[in-house]
Amino acid sequence: MPATTSKLAPLVLATALALAGCAGSDRPTGDAAPATSAPAPTATAAATPAGTTTPAGTTAPVPATLDFTARTIDGGSFAGSSLAGRPTVLWFWAAWCSRCRGVADDVAAVRRDNAGRVNLIGVAGLGSGADAMRRFATETGIADFPNLADDEGAVWRRFGVTSQEWYVLLDSAGKVVQSGALSQAELRQRIAELA
Repeated sequence: MPATTSKLAPLVLATALALAGCAGSDRPTGDAAPATSAPAPTATAAATPAGTTTPAGTTAPVPATLDFTARTIDGGSFAGSSLAGRPTVLWFWAAWCSRCRGVADDVAAVRRDNAGRVNLIGVAGLGSGADAMRRFATETGIADFPNLADDEGAVWRRFGVTSQEWYVLLDSAGKVVQSGALSQAELRQRIAELA
């Protein structure tokens, strides 16, 4: 019986997150979590002893927030540690979310405009399914940058995200400095403050 429960847990989580995140509207509601900050992800160590090489060629410690691995929508492997040492934007989206589709082109432009200074990673989930994730990325022009396939919700839970079209911004030390729904103007402003 425990095997059945463990197989149903991701499905139940995805369904609950989907219902909470897209409750009939594509606009953020006042019921969403505060957009100014989020609790630090649960982890036991502040940083791992290992580091990662930054674009400048130096080694940065890997903070606990970035100590994870995930699959990309194209089936590759992604190490959160690769983001260490540079401000990072995580954009949480779902393939069936019309609001996500509506801002995808803007998110891609934000990434292009800040590519040398800020990491921007998409995190797809909420029962999107692998085929729909790849189709969404291709159709919206976001296939140029890494997008994680997180239908099980591991990365979503790590950062306390409960609805799609959500941003988590981390400073170069891996500290969460923003978590919430943002307009594209607010996203650009917050990124300018980070970089």
